[in-house]
Amino acid sequence: MNAAIDTSPDNLSDDDALRDPSLYLNRELSQLDFNFRVLAQALDPQVPVLERLRFLCISCTNLDEFFEIRAATVRHAQDFGLPPGADGMSPVVVLNKIHDRAAELVDAQYKCWNDVLRPALNEAGVRVFGRGRWSPRQTRWLRAYFRNEIMPVLSPLGLDPAHPFPKILNKSLNIVVVLKGKDAFGRAGHLAIVRAPRSLSRIIHLPQRVSGGEHDFVLLSSVLSAFVDDLFPGMEVKGSYQFRVTRNSELVVDEEEVENLALALRDELVGRGYRPAVRLEIAHDCPKPIVRTLLQNFELPENAVYPIDGPVNLNRVIQVYDLVQRPELKYPVFTPRTLRDMDTIFEKAAEGDILLHHPFDAFTPVLELIKQAAIDPQVLAIKQTLYRTGKDSAIVEALVLAARNGKDVTVVVELRARFDEDANLGVADRLQEAGVQVVYGVVGYKTHAKMLLIVRREGKKLRRYVHLGTGNYHSGTARVYTDLGLITADPDIGNDVHQLFQQLSGLAPATKLKRLLQSPFTLHPGLIKKIEREASLAQAGKPARIIAKVNALNEPRVMRALYAASQAGVQIDLIVRGACTLRPGVPGVSDNIRVRSIVGRFLEHSRIYWFGNNGNPELYCASADWLERNLLHRVETCFPILNRELARQVLEDGLQNYLADNQNAWELTSDGEYRKLVPAEGEAPYSAQATLLSKV
Repeated sequence: MNAAIDTSPDNLSDDDALRDPSLYLNRELSQLDFNFRVLAQALDPQVPVLERLRFLCISCTNLDEFFEIRAATVRHAQDFGLPPGADGMSPVVVLNKIHDRAAELVDAQYKCWNDVLRPALNEAGVRVFGRGRWSPRQTRWLRAYFRNEIMPVLSPLGLDPAHPFPKILNKSLNIVVVLKGKDAFGRAGHLAIVRAPRSLSRIIHLPQRVSGGEHDFVLLSSVLSAFVDDLFPGMEVKGSYQFRVTRNSELVVDEEEVENLALALRDELVGRGYRPAVRLEIAHDCPKPIVRTLLQNFELPENAVYPIDGPVNLNRVIQVYDLVQRPELKYPVFTPRTLRDMDTIFEKAAEGDILLHHPFDAFTPVLELIKQAAIDPQVLAIKQTLYRTGKDSAIVEALVLAARNGKDVTVVVELRARFDEDANLGVADRLQEAGVQVVYGVVGYKTHAKMLLIVRREGKKLRRYVHLGTGNYHSGTARVYTDLGLITADPDIGNDVHQLFQQLSGLAPATKLKRLLQSPFTLHPGLIKKIEREASLAQAGKPARIIAKVNALNEPRVMRALYAASQAGVQIDLIVRGACTLRPGVPGVSDNIRVRSIVGRFLEHSRIYWFGNNGNPELYCASADWLERNLLHRVETCFPILNRELARQVLEDGLQNYLADNQNAWELTSDGEYRKLVPAEGEAPYSAQATLLSKV
């Protein structure tokens, strides 16, 4: 925990006092805490058992990404002597705290797997057999499988002066083997490395005739460990221990220096799997001398190793979720609402704004809007941003069709979308081959905005149709993320979006927009101005209220403005799914601020900002979280919901609904801990997501 907080009025009356490091939580530690909340879903017996498995795997995958990006960033700060953040913690202190907290999470994950989920799955008829539980028949079948399907693609490597330590790919499964004896050339055995190629499935489905069950599985890591002696005939295997190394996966491209960003990224992607190591996971019973050898090879300190009681690649068990077709063990399937008369979507948008709340509303209207634009002879131009699109995107195909039909199509493809760089390079190539004008965004600023602009001739005039969203143009995530989208023909919004595309593709100067706020120019100061307006209203004795829903919060000036507003008497409710570095409930500073996180069936992804404004409320949706990167270093859009009925709907469904949740809500306390909310005595259970599903 941070140092004790001095809350005396003399010390908390000005902006300098609001910079006190004790008022701020650490972003990395807060992000780790989010994964404990995800893991809690895996431990919840009310959640279907295969969904619980999915939540466990999500927490593991999230932790991988945390080390690849967040922990790697802190290690970079340590190496280059960068100053501490708002919380005042040095990188050395943060790294030590990361190790301790991550070790707690890893321990909890494997206890969940070994003691809770594996037995629960077994009871449900889904068995994942450990090495010590194979029957003789299963063992014979697995040995034959190993010799026929696995062994031919393995290349074990003995370590000696002629065979130095091999390159180990990021997050790959490996076995370190301790050997005794001599090989065919008389070389004494000591250590060998067996790397599992990515071509091998990490889950092996046992045939029912062999195992007796329809859904029986074995992990590849168990099979490798069991039969590794077959790889070293004539030698004695004294021990085999699986390990996995995680590497820094943040791509580094000096955009100011490179002439071709796409080419530079392609070069960087080639070496991403072998960048500096940040974490070593290894079997818990591995002898310490071998652990030290691995740490030395990967140039890692002692606090980068994590002993594992189970498979080092536990997240790969997610394959069981996909392989087992048992609807009763998963969430009930639902059919989202669909927009009526989609074949006349331009006419519907011309009549009035269309609000979409995914996944409860289908993503189909967005697809239809682009598909119809591609074949409509009245459509002259289409402009769109793409950040993540998914494989075989129908949107990309529609844009290709539009270009081939003679439309002027411009697409801003963000090549630097993390872990989607390679996919986006492919999208850019596909679009360019079809004649689409592809723009790679702005040097130094990721284009994270979600915008679509269609220019259509109607009579003697041109009309702009716009889609703006809080989430990506990705049909897959639209089924599992909560997001909001607006289809509108409002002239002011259309002109604003037109100007934004001019900035992105035509090097136009920053101009004042009429309706939209944008990063990196007007969104950050605009937010602070609106927060300060609520503070002024409170000081004048008028009603003042702020409700916001974001994925993460760490921007210092926004937090200081919120603290000052709280001191002025503004009632503030923040729904922050992930990392939040604001400390609520501090007497005299943030006692009017409440922070909650919702973790449930769907990933909460929508960003909504609501300001009371003395009875004339303003409601905005946005692509931006309240993070430094989003508000200061990215291209983002923040758009108003102008239709009063739609604004009321977003307020009720997207904000007030979540403030009433007592089933999937966690409250952030002033000591930096999250407390799971439960219904009070006499209070009925209430789930925001379940309520929205009930309306479908």
